[in-house]
Amino acid sequence: MDGGMGMNLFCFGFGFSCDRVAQFAKECSQTVSIGGTVRSLEKAQRLRQGGISAHVFIGKEPGETLGPDLRAASHIVFSIPPGEGGDPALLHHRADLDRAENLQWLCYYSTVGVYGDFGGAWIDEGAPLVPRNERSDRRVAAEESWRLYARERGVPLAILRLAGIYGAGRSTFDKLRDGTAHRVNKPGQVFNRIHVDDIGRITVLAAEARLEGTFNLADDEPAPPQDLVSYAAGLMGVAPPPEVPFASADKTPMQRSFYADNKRVSNRAIKTALGIELLVSNYRAGLDSISKEERP
Repeated sequence: MDGGMGMNLFCFGFGFSCDRVAQFAKECSQTVSIGGTVRSLEKAQRLRQGGISAHVFIGKEPGETLGPDLRAASHIVFSIPPGEGGDPALLHHRADLDRAENLQWLCYYSTVGVYGDFGGAWIDEGAPLVPRNERSDRRVAAEESWRLYARERGVPLAILRLAGIYGAGRSTFDKLRDGTAHRVNKPGQVFNRIHVDDIGRITVLAAEARLEGTFNLADDEPAPPQDLVSYAAGLMGVAPPPEVPFASADKTPMQRSFYADNKRVSNRAIKTALGIELLVSNYRAGLDSISKEERP
C-alpha cells in the first residue's frame, strides 16, 4: 500500500466501521501500523492483543497516551460523532495533528442525515443540506471544520457520508432475535444502507488513492424498512412481527427523527472516483451474506 512506503493508519473511534477498515488494511502487507481510540481500557487491551495500538479517548479531554501514535500517522480516519463544542479530535488533539509531519490523508465519516428530507427523491452530493435535527446540524458543522483544517494543512480530505450501517453482529437478524424488530409502514418511506464491508474496503481504497472530496456511501437500492424485517425473518424461518401503521406506531424520538428524512441517495460519485462496484449492492445480498456468516 502507498507505493511501498507503508501506511501508519490512525482511527479516532475504533468501532464497528474502523474495525473493518483495519481488516482490509491488514490484507496489504505494506501496512506499517494501525492505531486508534476506544472508550474503555478493556477494549483497548483487547485490541492491543490483536496488534492494534489502541488508546483510551472519551472525547471530553485529551487522550493521555495517543499523542505519539497520532503524530506518526500518515492516514487518519475520524469516526467520532461531534459534540456540542465540535469534533472531539479537533478540539483536543489539534496540536498533535499539526505535528504529524508525514500526514498524507484525512477521512471524516459523516452521515447522509445532513441532507434532510427530499420526499423520496433521488439526490447526490450536490443536494442542498437541510438537516432536520441537532445531530445532523453538528455533522454539517464538523464537515466544514475538517475542510478548513485540511485546507490549512494542505492535506487531501475525503468526507464519506454514510447511510445506515449494518453487518454481521449489527443487523435486522439481531433485532429479530432480541424482539426489537418492528415492521412500521410509512407509505413511500425508503432508506439507504451500507454494509460495513463496503465501508472498510472503500475507506482503504480511498486512502491508497488519497481521494479528496465529499462522497456518499450508500447501497444501490433504497428500500422500505419493513421489507428488511420480512426478508430477514424469512431467512431465519420465523414469522415477521405484525405490520404497524406509522401513525399508530410507538416510536422513540430518535426513530421519529429518522423517519422524518425520506430520500434515495446516489452512490455514483464514489463508484466513479474509485472505479468500483459495491461488494454488497442491496439489503437482500447483505442479509444473505450475514446469514451465511453467522450460520453455525
